[in-house]
Amino acid sequence: MLAIRACALLAVAGCACALQAQWPFYPTMRVPRDANGKPILDGPTPLAADGHPDLSGVWAFRGRVGGQGGAAIASIPEQPEQRPSASPPAATFFNIGAGIRGGLPLQPWAADLLRARTEEHSKDNPDAHCLPLGLTQLHMHPQPRKIIQTPGLTVVLYEAQGGVREIFTDGRLLPSGDAEPWWYGYSIGHWEGDTFIVETNGFRDDVWLDVNGSPMTNAGRMIERYRRPNYGTLEIDVTIDDPKVYTKPFTVRVNQRIMPDTELIEFICNENDRSGPHLVGK
Repeated sequence: MLAIRACALLAVAGCACALQAQWPFYPTMRVPRDANGKPILDGPTPLAADGHPDLSGVWAFRGRVGGQGGAAIASIPEQPEQRPSASPPAATFFNIGAGIRGGLPLQPWAADLLRARTEEHSKDNPDAHCLPLGLTQLHMHPQPRKIIQTPGLTVVLYEAQGGVREIFTDGRLLPSGDAEPWWYGYSIGHWEGDTFIVETNGFRDDVWLDVNGSPMTNAGRMIERYRRPNYGTLEIDVTIDDPKVYTKPFTVRVNQRIMPDTELIEFICNENDRSGPHLVGK
């Protein structure tokens, strides 16, 4: 079994244990519970002081993990709700475009690059080398993430690679094209009704959107639409617009489920990693 695929499978296999034993038990505040103290996941959406949905909490990915080409090699249970036919196709961790009819709308050079990365068994994926992952990989990673929503700033803490992302909601604009490129780019957010809309630009030129290696460049822009229809459910519609890589923008959905009464655990990726040089390509 190739190293990166083995690591991914081990992460998925260990996910059930991780979801139940992340941290010493301490009850989360403001959780709707039944008479036995069990969280009511379809309970009402919590609201922030400004009246908007409060997205805060520890969240776990719910959906197909997939394999090369989107074939299902492992999965994390789907949410019980059925996806309406009009909603975007669900993304998968290995192949973000697995649910898109006809596949991703790749430019010819980008299709060649993705094919080469896949044939090399994704050995250069940042996740295999202690480097920051693309944000869409982090959305779907088997390890959870924690959203902290405050006035003026929303912070996302990713257990995977110990990543930290800031989404500014204080009215600032996205930076111009001369900004220094970042692994996670620059993100600003605003509310439209009950939907939190996040725009991100300023990415590096070597972003991996999924495990297979669907690319995004420094010309890319990402728009996320977050909705929390009830206490336990988070829906994120992600639009990727990168004319250097794709012939047109595309949108996929990521579903996440709340993890009450737990916290993230440390993730330390040691720079003295000895397995990277042994990752196998063709």
